[in-house]
Amino acid sequence: MDVIFQRRSIRRFTKEKVSDEAVRKLLKAAMAAPSAGNQQPWEFIVIRDKATFARIMEFHPYSTPLKEADLAIVVCGNTVGEKHPGFWVQDCSAATQNILLEAQHLGLGAVWLGVYPREDRVKGVKAIFNLPDTVIPLAIVAIGYPAEQKEPVDRFDPVKVHYEKW
Repeated sequence: MDVIFQRRSIRRFTKEKVSDEAVRKLLKAAMAAPSAGNQQPWEFIVIRDKATFARIMEFHPYSTPLKEADLAIVVCGNTVGEKHPGFWVQDCSAATQNILLEAQHLGLGAVWLGVYPREDRVKGVKAIFNLPDTVIPLAIVAIGYPAEQKEPVDRFDPVKVHYEKW
């Protein structure tokens, strides 16, 4: 539970490099996410190239954390052979959350940069990575060692809880 409550969106990073082993752990965590019918529709693009980050920042207005991030992971949904059409969004969201939680566990900082359903962002990511029509980018996760510390926030709100009826 500590990882869940300590996880915060980190947008500033140090210059320290994230190891390949840490990247592997992040991806393993992502692929441990639940998915509708165990379909596992996710695909991942690991990026370390600063020129690619700059291209993303040209069209994604909230992608400035990429200026300092050591790496990013693009989380995509592959719609080929969908058994449960449309559930790729939920499945890939669960995978994205797992990346964020594992990053916290590893002492890394990370922030979810939304792509889907914003068509301009989807088109931009598809163009940079030459994605096939059946692959839709959901999110970009900027990752690095945190250059900022944020205190945990208790967001529990009993007003938003309903029992048995609205």
